[in-house]
Amino acid sequence: MSFSTLVRRVENELERRIDAGIESEGRLSQAMRYAVFNGGKRLRPLLVYACGETLDLPVERLDAPACAVELIHCYSLVHDDLPAMDDDDLRRGRPTTHLAYDEATAILAGDALQALAFQVLAQDGRLHHQSPAGCGMIAELASACGVSGMAGGQARDLELEHKQPDQATVETMFRMKTGALIRAAVMMPTALAPDLPSTQIQALREFGEEIGLAFQIRDDLLDVEGKTEVIGKQAGADQALGKANWPELFGIEGARRRIDELDARARAALDRVERDTSGLHKLADRLLHRAT
Repeated sequence: MSFSTLVRRVENELERRIDAGIESEGRLSQAMRYAVFNGGKRLRPLLVYACGETLDLPVERLDAPACAVELIHCYSLVHDDLPAMDDDDLRRGRPTTHLAYDEATAILAGDALQALAFQVLAQDGRLHHQSPAGCGMIAELASACGVSGMAGGQARDLELEHKQPDQATVETMFRMKTGALIRAAVMMPTALAPDLPSTQIQALREFGEEIGLAFQIRDDLLDVEGKTEVIGKQAGADQALGKANWPELFGIEGARRRIDELDARARAALDRVERDTSGLHKLADRLLHRAT
């Protein structure tokens, strides 16, 4: 399937699962929908589908992990935008959730989206007959969310404000804050392929890790070079907040070279998978050469 077809598919699946997971209409449910259906590129669900295609998995068995990883991503953006975190007022060209509603509702909407992500995985009937697979996906996603993933990475990001960390420190934070969820999107489908050799599992993990780090460096470049009306969020926000921005710390040309290095390492990892990885290669291009 084309990427556009898969985006429509996950949009429809998200609609269906959010409707099923919300028992009543109200301000909270409206805020949840506002946070999810806001023009996102759905890159993480696309990684789930692309990896599943590499592993010859039926697309319908990938819907639950694709939805779950996007729900986690949307929850993380709601919380990252809060005044206590990055204090952003624009997300994908619209007011951030806490401005469109209020801070308390935004916090609760993020909490509810995180819970719904795990509910989607736990209740999907197409995973029940492979309970170890479902548990593996839940474990992978939970690890990406927690202290060794997004939450821990965000904490380190806050600690590094107005400091001059070295490259290794910044990249460790990036791998946690952003890369962990991208890695999880690649790894979750492997739980549905129990006969996949460990060497190929490791190769896919390396691809996810390298592309995740490169993705965040590209994001930092967009913050420095992009225009607010194009990237859909306030350009230059990292500098204003004293954030550990890769090109601000180590140079724009250095950032481009580093993205190229990580891209080459990610593609070399795919070469070890010994399957059709064309979809993952195409998606890597989309992730690392995006303008928004």
